Amino acid sequence: MRELFEKIRKYNVWDGQSLNIGYERNEYIEKITEYLDTRLVKVLVGQRRVGKSYILRQIINFLITQKGVQSQNIFFINKEFSAFDDIKTTTDLEAIFSYYQKEYKLRGKVYIFLDEVQNIGNWESFVNSYSQDFTQDFELFVTGSNSNLLSGELATKLSGRYIEFEIFSFSFFEFTGIKKLPVNKESFLNYLQTGGLPELFHLGSEELKRNYCESLKNTVILRDIVGRYKIKDLSLLDDIFKFLNTNIGNLTSFSSIINYFKSRQKKTNYETISSYVGYLKETFILHQAERYNLRGKQTLGGEYKYYLNDLAFKNFLLGFFPSDIGYNLENYVFIQLKRMGYRVSVGVLNNLEIDFVAQKSDKTIYIQVCYLLSGQKVLDREFGNLLLIKDNYEKYVISLDDMKFSNYEGIIHIHPWELK
Repeated sequence: MRELFEKIRKYNVWDGQSLNIGYERNEYIEKITEYLDTRLVKVLVGQRRVGKSYILRQIINFLITQKGVQSQNIFFINKEFSAFDDIKTTTDLEAIFSYYQKEYKLRGKVYIFLDEVQNIGNWESFVNSYSQDFTQDFELFVTGSNSNLLSGELATKLSGRYIEFEIFSFSFFEFTGIKKLPVNKESFLNYLQTGGLPELFHLGSEELKRNYCESLKNTVILRDIVGRYKIKDLSLLDDIFKFLNTNIGNLTSFSSIINYFKSRQKKTNYETISSYVGYLKETFILHQAERYNLRGKQTLGGEYKYYLNDLAFKNFLLGFFPSDIGYNLENYVFIQLKRMGYRVSVGVLNNLEIDFVAQKSDKTIYIQVCYLLSGQKVLDREFGNLLLIKDNYEKYVISLDDMKFSNYEGIIHIHPWELK
């Protein structure tokens, strides 16, 4: 146990080690630290490599520098690092945590940070035990790269006693902050052609960026999906991801995916397609938007739209073309709405489509997205569809036109960087 303790010591701040906190993501830190000093388990979820570990370190830094927490009262485990390979189960975690407590003879609250916690067997028992232990004072933070992190038994046990934060890659505003660029159309088009994966900011050539995106995609597919579900047809899973990648913003059904592969002499079935798409969604690499009937106020099945968590997977794995700007813009707006905390669906009204219906609490907004409002026909379509919605919720048309169109009957025209 001593050997393991010494191995993980260098990743903790017990001896006053400095922390590499990277680019400070203040928006997330402000949201998360609002819940400090509560028994709520803080759960950070999101795709691999979007910066969850850095945010944990930024919270640790905040505790030490702003709250005066003693560094020895902070316990950090990151299952992505080989130093923690020996911590395979909750029994192993319990043993090293007990050893740590005895080593430092701790007083006061202990802050526990568990990074990529899904890689520890039966981790739920540890989190449930310490988050509910009223004989001592503990506060827990966990991260994971699977949307089912809090499903099943833990969700039942912790019902109402955890708060979840979905973490995304760098936003356009973080992108301009890091690169010290103005917030304008030129910078935005630059962002649409790259994406916001943090590691890309440290890579120079296009080839390095392409190799990184390929490696990350393979890690998600091989480690997070194949390793978890023991699937047999790896090439089919990869082909499904490519198909959805090339069909951003298009209505897609499982039947249409089956027919696509059938036309290429590749047999599959509804159950397999449904499962594989579900696995991709669980890793956050892909998001599904359901259709929402605005008259009946109900969700419609059968067809969905899919959007990438980060445009880098499209731009560097399939290539970026000028004709992609409209699709990339729509993908950007979807993800930006998710960042803002909205539930996002595709509106259906009288056989017409409203690009996005975004809802949270008692607020709803309707959005049409268009690359350029070129001509009266396009103007009539984008503004006209919104005019058919007979309620008083906010309505927006988002485009990349150089000029700003006047508001029309309550419909507001904005540039995408004004959506925040």
